[in-house]
Amino acid sequence: MKFMIQAGGILGALAVALGAFGAHALKGMLEASGRSETFETAVKYQFYHAIAMVLVGLLMQRAGTDAIKLLGWSGNAFAIGVIIFSGSLYAICFTGITKFGATAPIGGLALIVGWVLLILAAGKI
Repeated sequence: MKFMIQAGGILGALAVALGAFGAHALKGMLEASGRSETFETAVKYQFYHAIAMVLVGLLMQRAGTDAIKLLGWSGNAFAIGVIIFSGSLYAICFTGITKFGATAPIGGLALIVGWVLLILAAGKI
């Protein structure tokens, strides 16, 4: 529980910092490369799922054993999804290597799995 809330908090803080960095320090580079929307998508998905991880951690406090297991997997899927999905988009923005985009769907799938596991856990709370 504690780890999930802390990890969500860290990802959220990083999303705010990266968003501010992108809007100010990287604005020119991102506009010149046409990657502003890509960067914004990475930050948004990271932030949404950071919030989801905090909520998962809070739900774990009320859940029974079966639900806690599913919630843990859900939160881990969110973390993995953010790292792969947002990470691949950040990599594209910073390097210009578009082949990193091939891994984004894997991260997206992990995010979807996280939501499905959250739905299943809710049925056991």
